[in-house]
Formats: sequence, structure tokens, C-alpha cells
Amino acid sequence: MPTGNAFINKPNLKLIELMKMKNIISWTAQIVAAIILLQTLWFKFTGAEESVYIFSKLGVEPYGRIGSGVIELIAGILLLTPRYNWLGALIGLGTMAGAVVSHLTVLGIDVLGDGGQLFGLAIITFVSCGVVLFLNWQKALYLVKNLTAQT
Repeated sequence: MPTGNAFINKPNLKLIELMKMKNIISWTAQIVAAIILLQTLWFKFTGAEESVYIFSKLGVEPYGRIGSGVIELIAGILLLTPRYNWLGALIGLGTMAGAVVSHLTVLGIDVLGDGGQLFGLAIITFVSCGVVLFLNWQKALYLVKNLTAQT
């Protein structure tokens, strides 16, 4: 009698390999986005000069700075939870869309001589959240189906 993977045929093995790759890519994107979102909280919550400048220029200092920090904290935590990573990605995607638009319309790409670093981090986070949402959309669909079935 065969043992181990002998019962798994080649098409199933390919599917298993594909699922492992999806999982690795998703976790990589989740961790990248969460690290960026969570490390910027220090600057937002301590009122760092750069953060105060950005949100003053946008006309929403201090409430916009602190509010976006709270939203990014929630997104960062959700990104690291397997069940709700899609929700963290959705929140992060929306938040970073606002950051990118703010850079392109009001702030400029280079803020206080940072060489576009903040803009680059916003783009990386936006793309990472997009990847996570794309790879985990079925979790959101499952939740919506369950919620609508109960009503």
C-alpha cells in the first residue's frame, strides 16, 4: 500500500503548490503593509514635525493626523489576522489612496526634502494592500454571503 503523497495525483500536487505560493505572497504583502502602517504611527502620535506639517498643509491638523493614525493602527492589526486580513487590506487601500492623492494634489512628491520617501512608502503600502485584497477576496465574499443569508 502506498504511503505519504502517493495518494495525491499530479494535478492536486500542482494545486497544493499554487496554494502555498499564494499564502507566501499574501503573508509577505501583509507583513510589508503592516510594518509600514505601524511604524509611521510613532510619528503621527508623537506629533513629529513632518506629520504636523503634512496635516497642517492639508488643513486637518491635529484631528486628521490622529484619526488617520488610529485607522492605520486598525488596518495594521487586521492585516496580521488571517481571518480579517482582507478588511485590513481594504482599509489600508483606502487610507493609502488618500495619501497618494494628497501627495499628487497638495503636498507634492517630495515633502520637506524627503526625496519622495513618504510618497514611495504610500505607493508600496497601496500595492501591498491591493495584493492582499486580490488574494483574499473570497473571505470578504464569504462574510457578505453569510450576512445576507441571515437577513
